[in-house]
Amino acid sequence: MEKLRNILAATLFIAVVGNCFTSEVSASNFSKKQRVVEPMDRGDRKPAKQFVKIALLLDTSNSMDGLINQAKAQLWDIVNEFTYAKCGNHTRPELQIALYEYGNDDLSSAEGYIRQVLGFSSDLDEISEKLFSLSTNGGEEYCGTVIHTSLKQLDWGKNPDDLKLIFIAGNEPFTQGKLNYRNATSQAKEKDVVVNTIFCGNYEQGISTHWKDGAVRTGGDYMAIDHNQEIVHIATPYDDIIIRLNKKLNGTYIAYGSMGASKIMAQEVQDSNAYEMEESVAVKRAVSKSSRFYKNSNWDLVDALEDDEQALDKLETKALPKELQGKSKKEIKEFLEGKQVERTKIQKEIQEINAKREAYIAEQQKGQRGELENAMVKAIKKQAAKKNYTWE
Repeated sequence: MEKLRNILAATLFIAVVGNCFTSEVSASNFSKKQRVVEPMDRGDRKPAKQFVKIALLLDTSNSMDGLINQAKAQLWDIVNEFTYAKCGNHTRPELQIALYEYGNDDLSSAEGYIRQVLGFSSDLDEISEKLFSLSTNGGEEYCGTVIHTSLKQLDWGKNPDDLKLIFIAGNEPFTQGKLNYRNATSQAKEKDVVVNTIFCGNYEQGISTHWKDGAVRTGGDYMAIDHNQEIVHIATPYDDIIIRLNKKLNGTYIAYGSMGASKIMAQEVQDSNAYEMEESVAVKRAVSKSSRFYKNSNWDLVDALEDDEQALDKLETKALPKELQGKSKKEIKEFLEGKQVERTKIQKEIQEINAKREAYIAEQQKGQRGELENAMVKAIKKQAAKKNYTWE
């Protein structure tokens, strides 16, 4: 009997321990499963930010005035095109543009007649300013060297979903210089950067001087344009309205900090530069300023507060514009929120009127666009599709 009791007790003990162990294993497995599944199930996770990074490598030798003028005029078309883009993860991409000049006698021969005018930037006023600062002067044009330099100096990032593009434009043989373009394009491929080549001249001549080969090696596009072609800007009944709205839009920017005053001035100068080229260029710039790409939180209090609700707490009183000094934080916040409402309304008006403007242009233009813009937009859309970008 005693033996029987011992056996029963041992059996009961094993059963209880076994149950506990099984429960622990099940809980552990459940916990592991939860840890694996949870990130996929959570709806509050933000998709990773994706970038479109475009490096413009422009020949600024004597013969390239037409190319520079096209770049100045058509920058805004290219920016505006991306306002309709969506990434594969259904987010909107961030746009960054870098600028190099090459082939100019004013540049250092030791550096291969190459200069980084601007590293990757999303500051549209700065990009415009740097483009308008370019001037031409004869020199040696080393395509392989400028591609290599841009790959080495710029931060291209490691995200395989980013769209990374080089556009190099010029009119001399692609083979010039000590650094072979084949080595430079191999480096580009390693970094997942697509090189697109724009030959300023005859299509067949560009092929014979290796511009096409320079593009094909990275899966890029080869294009030939008439860089001296007169850009035809179509005036519309909506241009004056957008220009007036742009002036109102400028009034919603509240500069702060050490660079606020200079940035407000730069905004006006770039408006003026665009207008001096052609009224329609100023209109296109205004449309860009009404888009999500025109963000200035580093000098504008309205954008700063939108990006960070605690922005005012981090600012010293002396960093505020004079008209806001001496006011309470509540008063300042209410003032800025009012400016934000005003800005959003103006931007919406510009977008709505621009839709009518574009419809008018499409009717008049019948598909014609600027040489440089047309070449770049086609290549961008083709290559973006490979990374699951779509256009609305």
